[in-house]
Amino acid sequence: MRGVSPIYSRAEIYDAVYRGRGRDYRADSARLTALVRERNPAASSLLDVACGTGANLAHFAADFPDVAGVDLAPDMLRVARERLPGALLHEGDMRSFELGRRFDAVTCLFSSIGYVDDLAQLTAALERCVAHLNPGGVMLIEPWHFTENALSGHVTGDTVAVDGRTISRMSHTVREGDGHRMTVHYLVADAASGIDHFTDLHMLALFSRAEYERAFTDAGAARLEFLDTGPGRPGLFVAVRP
Repeated sequence: MRGVSPIYSRAEIYDAVYRGRGRDYRADSARLTALVRERNPAASSLLDVACGTGANLAHFAADFPDVAGVDLAPDMLRVARERLPGALLHEGDMRSFELGRRFDAVTCLFSSIGYVDDLAQLTAALERCVAHLNPGGVMLIEPWHFTENALSGHVTGDTVAVDGRTISRMSHTVREGDGHRMTVHYLVADAASGIDHFTDLHMLALFSRAEYERAFTDAGAARLEFLDTGPGRPGLFVAVRP
């Protein structure tokens, strides 16, 4: 797994981009909570792996009395701690973290699982999720795009105005070897500091759907399902710990 990209060290900018795009964390969290409840009605605890700034976790906290998060980026956790004072928010790597306890649900969203380097690391990350589930616990994993439907030469762009800042984000994604290379440029402008430019590079592993399914099985998950989550989104794996 590669180091933390610059955007994950600028948590307020990251949050502002998704807020400006209209990301509905409340609706997303409610939909995911419903999926957990369908499989484990008594679930009362949830761990969010790669929790970022805690935007989803803050809404999960309304439905689960006991929530916790893990993330690799200290600055993202700084904002998450402001949102969720008192919650267990742990700096750690999804391939190796150990919290010493189990939960009724584990989530890993925003395709964060795609930051692993290879199939062995994918399996290791899923093993860590399963290891932190109670028997009958539910795991919800949002994959990166599958090898069989991954685009190359894909360009996206947004400009948002949030909290006195104007932020432009443009990305270019190409297939490279067994993964995606995504180059992202940011322009951030505000009245006090003027205009700042920085560039992100994201390397995301591509796996086939069959490889994901094998990794879940090897990690000890059961009752695996894959759900279509709509246009422009990569879907969702749902599984349980036996």
